[in-house]
Amino acid sequence: MTNETPVAPTRAASWQPDVLGEEYEQLTIPLGADPDGEGTVEATLVRYTAGARADATGTVLYVHGFTDYFFQKHLAEHMAAQGFRFYALDLRKCGRSRRPGQTAHYVSDLSLYDAELDEALRIVRAETGLPVLLMAHSTGGLVLPLWLDRLERSKGVAAQGITGLVLNSPWFDLQGPAYYRTIGTAVINGLGRVRAMARMPGAELSTYGDSLHRSVSGEWDYDLDWKPLTGFPVHFGWLRAIRQGHARLQRGLDVGVPALVLRSKVTKFMREYGPAADVADTVLDVRQIQRWSGCLGVRTNVVPIEGARHDVFLSSEPVRATAFEELDAWLAWLAEFTSKG
Repeated sequence: MTNETPVAPTRAASWQPDVLGEEYEQLTIPLGADPDGEGTVEATLVRYTAGARADATGTVLYVHGFTDYFFQKHLAEHMAAQGFRFYALDLRKCGRSRRPGQTAHYVSDLSLYDAELDEALRIVRAETGLPVLLMAHSTGGLVLPLWLDRLERSKGVAAQGITGLVLNSPWFDLQGPAYYRTIGTAVINGLGRVRAMARMPGAELSTYGDSLHRSVSGEWDYDLDWKPLTGFPVHFGWLRAIRQGHARLQRGLDVGVPALVLRSKVTKFMREYGPAADVADTVLDVRQIQRWSGCLGVRTNVVPIEGARHDVFLSSEPVRATAFEELDAWLAWLAEFTSKG
């Protein structure tokens, strides 16, 4: 980080049409000067307007992962059918929020995201007046628990209207051989301090992207400038922030609300696409997700999904139907649990 003092977020402008079509709108959240020295940063809040039901019982705020942005319209539609208003946040330098000259997804400290998360939560609560269910995928599944832990210690999560947390393949540890998490992490920390923008070699693979995008072997259509097949470069300064986040989570958090963790049943690390990539997590080690989920605190339910991809809601249709069934069952439990006070 630089010595530049962050500027407090200013109030967002008006809602505008979104790239997802007429049923979606976006709102720019100004965040002021970038503490990492890449100009002015902004975040983008997206809302599903067709899901603005008068009888809605809750609101979803969704956060994406690394090399990712919100494009999962079927997720918004499903949650709306379950009685939720739906919002999604593209974090600074990600997707809709990345500005010319900015390094995709780069932050030197995950707590910098607190600014847009706090403001997005404020907007969502002001617009709907409904309880908030948080959802996140992969790196977002690390960012949100860390934020919630800070929120719980400062203001109290329940006092902020948050009732639950759903994590889709959260990134809780560094995958790969054990030495990555010992000697490798020491190297990451050192390089992250002195050569923050240096790139980690060998991190850009297209296996997962090839399994998803319809131009290759998948069924999904999304912006390859915002979510390239090979992923964005991994910079040591960013990876250092991730490892610091991992360490904090592994010491134990208190997210303040019940959590559901969805993951694939198996991991298959592959350097090239093959059919096995369609039925496994090719990005994270699911055993690490299982191991560290207990560090969220409160009450956590972990559900392995047979045949799921890294993003379980981008799995093949029968598999994602199973994932939605598990989600809906947990939401029914959460509603009953919450009603008991």
